[in-house]
Amino acid sequence: MPTVLIIDDNAAVGVALEVLFSLHDIAALHAASPAEGLAVLEQRGASIDLVLQDMNFTADTTSGEEGVALFRAIRRLHPDLPVILLTAWTHLDAAVDLIKAGAADYLAKPWDDQRLIATVQNLLELGQANRALQQLRQGELRQRRELERYDLRGMVFQDAATERVVSLACQVARADVPVLIAGPNGAGKERIAEIIQANSAVRDGPFVVLNCGALPSELIEAELFGAEAGAYTGASKAREGKFEAADGGTLFLDEIGNLPLAGQMKLLRVLETGRFERLGSNRERQVKVRVISATNADLPAMIRQGSFREDLFYRLNLIELRLPPLAERPADILPLARHFLGADKHLQPAAEAALLAHGWPGNVRELKNVMARASLLASGDSIKAADLGLPAATASQASSMPGSAASEAEPSREDIVAALGRAGGVVAQAAAELGLSRQALYRRLERLGIARA
Repeated sequence: MPTVLIIDDNAAVGVALEVLFSLHDIAALHAASPAEGLAVLEQRGASIDLVLQDMNFTADTTSGEEGVALFRAIRRLHPDLPVILLTAWTHLDAAVDLIKAGAADYLAKPWDDQRLIATVQNLLELGQANRALQQLRQGELRQRRELERYDLRGMVFQDAATERVVSLACQVARADVPVLIAGPNGAGKERIAEIIQANSAVRDGPFVVLNCGALPSELIEAELFGAEAGAYTGASKAREGKFEAADGGTLFLDEIGNLPLAGQMKLLRVLETGRFERLGSNRERQVKVRVISATNADLPAMIRQGSFREDLFYRLNLIELRLPPLAERPADILPLARHFLGADKHLQPAAEAALLAHGWPGNVRELKNVMARASLLASGDSIKAADLGLPAATASQASSMPGSAASEAEPSREDIVAALGRAGGVVAQAAAELGLSRQALYRRLERLGIARA
């Protein structure tokens, strides 16, 4: 149950508020003076979710100076604790100044029960959400610090989804087991494979890459296992395959779903025994290679269709990492864009909004190409939305995105009045609807001369 601390010298006010809060499943503590309230905060601060404080504590005093001093003392003890000001003087300048300094809200005496409860509940829910977010960020920060001890091969990322994949890649790197990296083309699967290699027991060995989708099927076996002279048309001399080249290190097989069935059978044998023959040879060769594979295909569906061996799938899939498409890792977009752009150029806000709004069907590879083109076409060191060459519909979508630079138009007087009306006069709720902080909304109320209902 959330707890509110009431600091007010009027005992009747304390009792009335305690009863009101109890009807809404909110616990209340009452302190009759600033000193008593601060003592309660020192003793029980961790269990208090919100403070409701009076602005005047001495008879016949209306300056609000006592309330200002109390608020500042609370802020020193608990910088993030929400504080609501209670005052008999609706337009008290001191209360308005404290709102600008970070107070959550102010309410006039006598208060409206419905508005008071709505304000308190809104702030309590916001506080719970903020604490949960803070705990999440602290956990992510701890995880990021733990990742700093690994070689991440310069990978740029910010999104929690990417961080989970990178973290798992670092965890499995030391285990000498096959890893399958699933994800769409251009998402960065090879970089994940490089991270596994760089943190593995064979990090000093070779890292050999073969894209199984970039070769005709009749040549893939020769690429994997090598060939003797005359083994096929054009093979004028003996050549080693990728397995031999990767001996003592890692072989990364990209687009493993394109491997023909004959090659799949031979690959399975190598994974199980470490032995193979070159094409055109009967002599067995022995290698020690860690295999990491990647695919954008639905391998279980291929197994059902008979185009991929089930036993090979389970041999490759001992550990599976799934790298989401860039559109599902939105926090990565701008860090990657700035990385590709370089330090000598920067993105305008409208360009950032357009990047965030784009669907990125080509993933990281597409983003890299877009930034390279923008860097060449931009007239100066500032990249505009038009320099990106993204579809016009995307730029239009970006302008309507909440929180984007293009959408941050100043709310009109009518917008503010309407939002306050829908919120029942609760400033925190109206501010959230308008996309403003409470302090920003108070400044607009003051500037536009809008009275709170």
